[in-house]
Amino acid sequence: MAKTILITGGAGFIGSHLSEKLLNEGNHVICLDNFFTGSKKNIEHLLDNKKFELIRHDIVEPVLIEADEIYNLACPASPVHYQYNAIKTIKTNVLGVTNMLGLAKRAKAKILQASTSEVYGDPLVHPQREDYWGNVNTIGIRSCYDEGKRVAETLMMDYHRQHNVDIKIIRIFNTYGPRMAQNDGRVVSNFIVQALKGEDITIYGDGSQTRSFCYVDDLVRGMISLMNKENFTGPVNAGNDAEYTILQFAGMIKELTNSGSKIVHRPLPSDDPCKRRPDLTLAKKELNYEPAVQIREGLMKTIEYFKSIMQL
Repeated sequence: MAKTILITGGAGFIGSHLSEKLLNEGNHVICLDNFFTGSKKNIEHLLDNKKFELIRHDIVEPVLIEADEIYNLACPASPVHYQYNAIKTIKTNVLGVTNMLGLAKRAKAKILQASTSEVYGDPLVHPQREDYWGNVNTIGIRSCYDEGKRVAETLMMDYHRQHNVDIKIIRIFNTYGPRMAQNDGRVVSNFIVQALKGEDITIYGDGSQTRSFCYVDDLVRGMISLMNKENFTGPVNAGNDAEYTILQFAGMIKELTNSGSKIVHRPLPSDDPCKRRPDLTLAKKELNYEPAVQIREGLMKTIEYFKSIMQL
């Protein structure tokens, strides 16, 4: 049965891939986006599809829509963007999520909240499991996002307990792939753009901090699996559990782009996590989730995308 699915942030990097996948499965997709970090270019190829609708809207303001499912992805997700207007970021996570939960309650829709590994803060437990409560600085420059997403999870659980709303919470770890914004300040896009331009590759700190990188197709598969899983709310981690130091990662991108860029070091920003790797035990058990795209394969697709938009 085809469903009507609302995707907030549907013109964003992850949202556009999710829109595409759900349309390919025969669903009617309503994409809601205020285009702060999303881009019409990401969904241009979907606009002729009769089952695709685009609405320009900010979820901080209420909206009345009928839907069977809601994927709430609306929120800037890179430090450059979410710190640009910190108050707006936390409003998106509190007022916006409240509006979407109200919509889910009225429409009797299932709702999935795109949460984040940032709820674990600078973790004291490694790898991070869902039952770890995290180590977040509540007053730091990243807290508009970290704490905003934690409050969003709280709201989801309270609407579930109080109003029996069918909720899903997915904690997304570093994701990369085509349609990432060139200027989002994230490590993958930064390194690739710098390497392709032959500029210095900038590492913050000594490069010993670790990250785990998940290709966008693997994440989208995990999100849809969670939405379709009965009697399971999460929270559940989604990502790739292969871990790399930032220095290793920079070297890999330098090699894959065949770049002559130098690697240079800059001071580490405050509250930047030292380690980040998901424990995927729960995702494997409940969702049969297994990341399939290896890092080199995913990076080559991403590099080709950046080459095309930079016209190299």
